[in-house]
Amino acid sequence: MDPFAYTLAEEDIKREKRKAYELRKTQWWKRKLALGVCNWCGKNFSPKTLTMDHIIPVSRGGKSVKGNVTPACKECNTKKKQLLPMEWDEYLKKLD
Repeated sequence: MDPFAYTLAEEDIKREKRKAYELRKTQWWKRKLALGVCNWCGKNFSPKTLTMDHIIPVSRGGKSVKGNVTPACKECNTKKKQLLPMEWDEYLKKLD
């Protein structure tokens, strides 16, 4: 693998993490958390326990923008890992 390409990808991920950090400070995000609902399982949680999940993971080209982040409980966020929404849905169907 080209080490330069790897460095660029690594820098892209770092940049998106910085953007996510800034997005967490916004009133928009605080209002989303205040609803206290995990986007993936639909259960209610304390806003302080919800995490920011990238719908399309940064590692798969997703960006840290309003349309690509959603509140998720720690369990769902951990299990979803780097899955795309349709892959996550398939995973959940297998559990039923």
